[in-house]
Amino acid sequence: MKYSIIAAALSGAILLSACERPATTTVVTPAAAPAPAPVLVAVPGPAGPQGATGATGDAAPKGETGATGNTGATGNTGATGATGQAGKTGDTVIVVPPR
Repeated sequence: MKYSIIAAALSGAILLSACERPATTTVVTPAAAPAPAPVLVAVPGPAGPQGATGATGDAAPKGETGATGNTGATGNTGATGATGQAGKTGDTVIVVPPR
């Protein structure tokens, strides 16, 4: 196995070096491209005079005022509440907050 790999490598080198090569090589250089034509660019001139001011438009007509609405009717008076009891003597309540 050791000798077969060496033999294959040598035979490959001999086969690749045995190829025929041409004695001279011909180099073809393409012709130079023609120069592009110059492009003309228009340069703007000075600004002209300012134009006249336009006419002012007419004012819009005013609309009519609407009629005043009717006044609402007065509401009914509420019922009178019940009369409270007269105070009694000796009914004092003392509230002690919790700690």
